[in-house]
Amino acid sequence: MATAAERPTTRPTTRPRARVQRSSANIHIRAPQKTKDLIDTAASVVGKTLSEFVLESARQQAIDVLLDQRLFVLDAKKYDAFVSTLDNPPPAGPALKALMKRRPLWQR
Repeated sequence: MATAAERPTTRPTTRPRARVQRSSANIHIRAPQKTKDLIDTAASVVGKTLSEFVLESARQQAIDVLLDQRLFVLDAKKYDAFVSTLDNPPPAGPALKALMKRRPLWQR
């Protein structure tokens, strides 16, 4: 057993920590042990805690998913065709007319 003189006086750190705003929400997940070990290893390689790594990865994935739903790039010819279609939509067919007559689930 180490004596008080032999014990380190400071806690070793792998990197300086930035002042982080305190989180106000929890996210709880269950994962297979092998998956947790893999994520732990990756987090330690980049010098982050498990929570920091998972939150940053999930946040970036969420941004990517949302951008995939909202952002698309077209060349000039395809853009002109797209805008033309928006400006001159085809007439509503019977399926669309029936759909528009239905009450939404949130109003039932």
